Amino acid sequence: MWLFKPTPIPVVGVDISSTAVKMLELAQVGKGSKSYRVESYAVEPLAPKVVDEKVIKDVEAVSDAIKRALRRTRVKANYAAVAVSGSSVINKTIQMPAGLSDNEMEAEVQMQAETHIPFPIEEVYLDFELIGPAEKNPAEEVDVLLVASKRNIVDDSIAAMNMSGLKVKVVDLNLFALENAFALLAQNDPEIDPKDVIALIDIGASTMTFNVLIDLKVAYTREQTFGGNQLTEHIQQRYGLSFEEAAVAKRHGGLPEDYESEVLEPFKDEVAQAISRMVQFYYEASTTGNIAHTVIAGGCAAIPGIAEHIANKIGGHVTIANPFANMSVSPKVNKKALMNDAPSLMIACGLAIRSFDPPM
Repeated sequence: MWLFKPTPIPVVGVDISSTAVKMLELAQVGKGSKSYRVESYAVEPLAPKVVDEKVIKDVEAVSDAIKRALRRTRVKANYAAVAVSGSSVINKTIQMPAGLSDNEMEAEVQMQAETHIPFPIEEVYLDFELIGPAEKNPAEEVDVLLVASKRNIVDDSIAAMNMSGLKVKVVDLNLFALENAFALLAQNDPEIDPKDVIALIDIGASTMTFNVLIDLKVAYTREQTFGGNQLTEHIQQRYGLSFEEAAVAKRHGGLPEDYESEVLEPFKDEVAQAISRMVQFYYEASTTGNIAHTVIAGGCAAIPGIAEHIANKIGGHVTIANPFANMSVSPKVNKKALMNDAPSLMIACGLAIRSFDPPM
């Protein structure tokens, strides 16, 4: 799946979500530098059900959105990094005997995969990476990260890219792209201590993903069906709009004066309550320590005042994700729009930096 192979070829990050194609191109500033510049970006909406349950249902519609993004961004890269997620994607840490050669390890992975993957092995793509000595038996065993995805999930993403004129160089997982983007964010945010237990909550259109990071690696994750679509539906019902009209009004404004008090404020309370439940689930299931810092990502993070609502409900330090806070921005990029979209571009950012060495 090309997950762990470095790529010296520049790639544009393309995040295909349930509501939009998000495209981001970064450049490195200075030779050997870990400073980046945003060269171009675009967010192109997708019609409902084009991507459903994290599965592409209409490859041509996704390709058309990618083409529109390419026309807007005029990216220089010919290659793309994409990510997959959902129930058809598996990642698991397994233990293997220490001291195996590369060929022996690959054979062992293939053999163990049949035990750990709930799909026929011929229907999946596999990749793996050696993590290091196993915690419980470091002298004799090593931990290996095993990743698998059903072939149709990967193949449909590649097909959409190929139809748009981009070639896929990297297939990643949403989870790993988020980790990469968060490592970059933490590197440039003095308020984030990498040694702390940190909650990274991605609130998308239909799914809220609650991740807990320790040493900047995801140690706990849980998903819930909840997101910005609920707000769109509330707008739709309150004002008699179609779902598409409500989505446009939510993003661009023009709603009646009572929208904030009657619809938006109650939705903020819903978000805070949903996160509070996820925090409680975490504390009931884990002994890794109290959350010191909460970072909110995804489209809902752009809602004004959402961080304050969440902080009032769960306590502690709550901030909004912005991986571009310390990046320079190309003159052709609308910086105000970029900063507004920043929380929803975490995965695209994590993919785009695959062109370079890891941030940390």
